[in-house]
Amino acid sequence: MSTIIPLADVDPALVEALLDTAFEPARHLRTAYRLREGTETLDALSFAALDENDMLAGSIQCWPLALTDTAGRRHPMILVGPVAVMPALQGKGFGQALVTATVTAIDPRAPLPQVMIGDPEYYERFFGFSNAHTSGWQLPGPFEQHRLLCRTANPSVLPAEGTLGPWRG
Repeated sequence: MSTIIPLADVDPALVEALLDTAFEPARHLRTAYRLREGTETLDALSFAALDENDMLAGSIQCWPLALTDTAGRRHPMILVGPVAVMPALQGKGFGQALVTATVTAIDPRAPLPQVMIGDPEYYERFFGFSNAHTSGWQLPGPFEQHRLLCRTANPSVLPAEGTLGPWRG
């Protein structure tokens, strides 16, 4: 159905065109863009899906993120997204294949918590993302609290409160 390749192997202009098509050019105004402002993608966790004609069908990008708790301590995390699929190809498994590629690529020896803004029913059912631990977290802009999701093997490491923002070493 699809071929998954490193996103770094795709012309960035094609990825930008895909994102514009999937989310519209106004996507840059979304809060998720503030979360990754000034950072570079995590290439080892970012992928593209090609259709049966080797055309770009979708992409997923991951970014370094930090949750700064109320004591000022920064907790490293991974921002998953955007997950983008060409509108005509949505519902055909490309998005699911991309998220699977990303969560599979995360090193199980030292997995950082993964955060995304998305549909809780879908991402929890298929990938274990949940909003159970994010109700006290804030973002640098407007968002729907129930759509702020986290996936982690050890929820006890998650601060109950804090503000998410870009990770800058």
